[in-house]
Amino acid sequence: MYMDVLKSIIVWIIGICFMVILFPATFIIWMIVFPFDRERYVIHKLLIFQSLILVRLIPIWKINIEGREKAVNGRTYVIISNHQSVLDILFINSLGFRYKWISKIENIKVPFLGWYLRMADYITVNRGDELSKTQMLEKSFRCLRRGISIMIFPEGTRSRDREIGFFKRGAFQLALEANVPILPIVVDGTGDILPKHGLVFGSGYKVSLRILDPVEPASFTSDNPDELSSEFGLLLSSELKKMRS
Repeated sequence: MYMDVLKSIIVWIIGICFMVILFPATFIIWMIVFPFDRERYVIHKLLIFQSLILVRLIPIWKINIEGREKAVNGRTYVIISNHQSVLDILFINSLGFRYKWISKIENIKVPFLGWYLRMADYITVNRGDELSKTQMLEKSFRCLRRGISIMIFPEGTRSRDREIGFFKRGAFQLALEANVPILPIVVDGTGDILPKHGLVFGSGYKVSLRILDPVEPASFTSDNPDELSSEFGLLLSSELKKMRS
């Protein structure tokens, strides 16, 4: 336990110093490109690059990525993933896909994280406000129509037991209305390293990301988002079991 605490202190110091040091440069670049980069693509790419550096800078985990090539460059997706830990964001970013994150509005208030969300013009949602949910869907739909993918955790929150919980309907409603494929990602191992509400990095070291085959709209088995959410929840749960076996 003592070693886990010591390791955690070192990792948090590295992560915080990394953000503090790079934030001024990111902010300056944001101001320079602001008039020309309407989609905030430059800032998104910069955050992707920073995630890649941070993943490689902290040597406490081993990462296994499968199926990266299944996401075709230039195609638009509703990207979904299960959610075990705040670290999921870091590892999914390291895949290098182009998208707009959908984030809970509480993250806007977090120093640095909230500032990055605003600079990249990511989409936020107040999960307890129906109007906010409607506005989130409208903004996401407009992004999809402009060829920008959407990245969302259908569970809406991190799992406490590393298993996949109930999938909400929003992501699947978007895919149906925008007529775009769904790209599923299964993440495992991050919940062992840093569980929900945890600050101490645990003894888990292996992170696995498996990108599944995109599911085209023509292959959707239903035009009901609730039925699709249930179907994809079962699909990702089944794939998670295969990864662990």
